[in-house]
Amino acid sequence: MKINLAVIFGGKSVEHEVSVISAVQAMTNINKEKYNIIPVYMTKQNEFWTGEKLFDINSYKNIPELLKECTSCVFVRSEGKVQLIRQKMKKFGSNLISEVDIAFPIVHGTNVEDGALQGYLQTLDIPYVGCDVLSSAVGMDKFVMKILLKDAGFPVLDCCRFSSFEIDKIEECADKVENKFGYPVIVKPINLGSSVGISKASDRDSLIKSMENAFEFSDRILVEPAVVQLKEINCSVVGDSESAEASVCEEPVQASDEDILSFEQKYVGGGSKSGGSKGMATLKRKIPADITPEQDEFIRKTAVEAFRYLGCNGVTRIDFMIDMATSKIYINEINTIPGSLAFYLWEPKGVKYSELLERLIQLSLKRYRMGEKINYSFDTNILAMGGSFGAKGSKC
Repeated sequence: MKINLAVIFGGKSVEHEVSVISAVQAMTNINKEKYNIIPVYMTKQNEFWTGEKLFDINSYKNIPELLKECTSCVFVRSEGKVQLIRQKMKKFGSNLISEVDIAFPIVHGTNVEDGALQGYLQTLDIPYVGCDVLSSAVGMDKFVMKILLKDAGFPVLDCCRFSSFEIDKIEECADKVENKFGYPVIVKPINLGSSVGISKASDRDSLIKSMENAFEFSDRILVEPAVVQLKEINCSVVGDSESAEASVCEEPVQASDEDILSFEQKYVGGGSKSGGSKGMATLKRKIPADITPEQDEFIRKTAVEAFRYLGCNGVTRIDFMIDMATSKIYINEINTIPGSLAFYLWEPKGVKYSELLERLIQLSLKRYRMGEKINYSFDTNILAMGGSFGAKGSKC
């Protein structure tokens, strides 16, 4: 009997379309002899839809027309099982679409990759692929990630953090940045990926403009010193807190003289077997990266250590920066659900995409089995003990 695997993608995120690309890629490569794949598309209003048309990347060119051929649905837990049922129930006949054994979220960005969707799946008590609630939240929040990694001795750049409540004092914020770092600096939304809202500032005017732009995508931003002689290196890690391994390292190649790879450079262009974009697989890159053996060893070792320290699970991509002027290496950020699931970094090691996906699924089952051994309650019922507890309860 096949295992029912719900692949969940889309959602209320500026990286919505990237998620669709990554999910369609994955669904094409999951072992269909072992798994019954159930595509579950989340609209930008966070509504769930399922249907055969969701396998075809070309169907997403016209979402309203696509949804006419799909079924609105919801997840429910009943009698110890998770079910996908019709949202608009029929008066007669079964409303069950399918039981779901495992969830595979392939989502990117705020509201979905940041622990929100993972918390929902945790509440459903279903095995799900990837990082748990906490590691997902930490990985998405660039500031919290920096604080934790810095405290543990990992190499990260210093930064300034600002909230949207300070936007009316943006001149004072600029003063703080100038006094701490000078120029140039990089401005980022704290909780976005795919280079959305990121820009470089070389003077006060461009700094203020960059901060205002970043605030359009997040209520919190960070500013960090720009590495002038920059070489970007990415490394994927697969595993869990018990055991993890690093992929080969890649060096993204700029398509222009810009210092930051844009959203368009990362995702626009190319084609796939299903007729759509290859996502991150289209990005020009050097594999293996043009770095020394010592740098390669340090990056791969540091990537695994950071992955395990933050309690990650499944596949991640950890992005590094090398300051070519000083040869110092810094962790830039951690992508807990990387674009295209970073499959292109495992192929050079002889790992097929289908094999990578199978390993991720098995890791989710391992974590779920371990969770079943933990006690989340103990046998007592204070409500049956009698007495008056009052509106505020009782503390002993």
